[in-house]
Amino acid sequence: MVRQDCGACHGMHLSGGLGPALTRDALAGKPTDAMAATIVHGRPGTPMPPWRALLSDGDARWIAEQLARGFPHEAKVAR
Repeated sequence: MVRQDCGACHGMHLSGGLGPALTRDALAGKPTDAMAATIVHGRPGTPMPPWRALLSDGDARWIAEQLARGFPHEAKVAR
């Protein structure tokens, strides 16, 4: 889901595109709760859609935590 759906706007390597980068460095210092809220509610006035219809709060928090840790892990990305 992250690579396909998020990657469509944030870049296939999540390094930015239509949306901002979602790399570990780009997200450093951003509160996980705020990131999860953005996933669930979207960002009005921007292309970021709400994902509440497809994801629970727990799902969104898990995604935010994984992104903050550097998903996808560089060592596992096929080049």
